[in-house]
Amino acid sequence: MQGKTIIVTGAARGIGAAIARRCVHEGATVIGCGLDEKALTLFANEVASQQFVPFRVDVAQLDDIVQFFARMRQENRSLDGLVNNAGVYLGKTLLEYSREEIDHVLTTNINGAVYFSQQFGKYVLGRKDCGVIVNIASVSGQEGSSDAIYGLSKAALIGLTKSCAMNFAPHIRVNAVAPGVVETRMLEVIPKWRLEEYRAHELVKDPIRPEAVANTVAFLLSEQGKHYTGAVFDLNNGCYLR
Repeated sequence: MQGKTIIVTGAARGIGAAIARRCVHEGATVIGCGLDEKALTLFANEVASQQFVPFRVDVAQLDDIVQFFARMRQENRSLDGLVNNAGVYLGKTLLEYSREEIDHVLTTNINGAVYFSQQFGKYVLGRKDCGVIVNIASVSGQEGSSDAIYGLSKAALIGLTKSCAMNFAPHIRVNAVAPGVVETRMLEVIPKWRLEEYRAHELVKDPIRPEAVANTVAFLLSEQGKHYTGAVFDLNNGCYLR
């Protein structure tokens, strides 16, 4: 990815931070987007590289995203990749959700990816460039989740992936990665019974770490993944076989 510019949403921590770190290591410039400006600045200091550029964007607000891409146009940046990673997980059953919480999860997890994909598509196709989008979905979007709102949001990302692959072909490849349980702070809110149930079905017992997700994303962003589009990459330790 030497010389490429990659947008990563939710880049300050967890899977997003691992993806950003890996892309910088591969020679890319990463524009790390997120709502928590302090966390982005701390991560930028940790990376200690001019190849990581923090940018405060609320992924749930279309106006924020439009302004972000206007800034990219002002700077005449060539944008090569987008990783829609930003998301929230509350670990609740449907009966426990308030209306405000439902709106928060859906606008962040779905609208954010829709808005960024739309604006990235307009930007890249308008310049007659080529690009790559990688959506971070989840096994929850394939097999269901005890948190119905989270599960439906990740299922939506899989649908978005396939539709955008059709809409943006042949200039923009669009794929999704669907991790199982990843060793991040999200584990703190997964119900213990659900985590134990899930772990019992894993064929590979080595826990999935954010770096493993980053490895798959880096492959899809690179020329090595040039023949993949509209695909969903399972990363679940063989917990669900299809």
